[in-house]
Amino acid sequence: MYEIWLTLNILFELALANAGLVIAWLAALIVLTLLALRSGAWRRGLPAAILIGAVVAAVAFVMLPGRSGASFGELRYWLDWASLVGFAAGFGGAAALLAWPLAALFRRQRTARPLSP
Repeated sequence: MYEIWLTLNILFELALANAGLVIAWLAALIVLTLLALRSGAWRRGLPAAILIGAVVAAVAFVMLPGRSGASFGELRYWLDWASLVGFAAGFGGAAALLAWPLAALFRRQRTARPLSP
């Protein structure tokens, strides 16, 4: 149980250390969501957002151990692997949440314009 609390504490400390980035991400998410609310293409934007999130998660899974000064060989305990998968999924989810409103904006439904004589 201690290891799980330690992992949560590390996650919280990372969020505090990068508070500016977290706030900027939240602000971007709010602005993009408000802009995309009128697009009407939320469902058509979801596949692109899921694809982007999966790519970001895969890249994060490969890069995160090196960013912390570790290697895959040093991940010996199940919690190390669970943390790596969780952090990578978190990065992928964060990217997908930002990509969804963007994809909805780019795929908004086109309204038919009347032909001018």
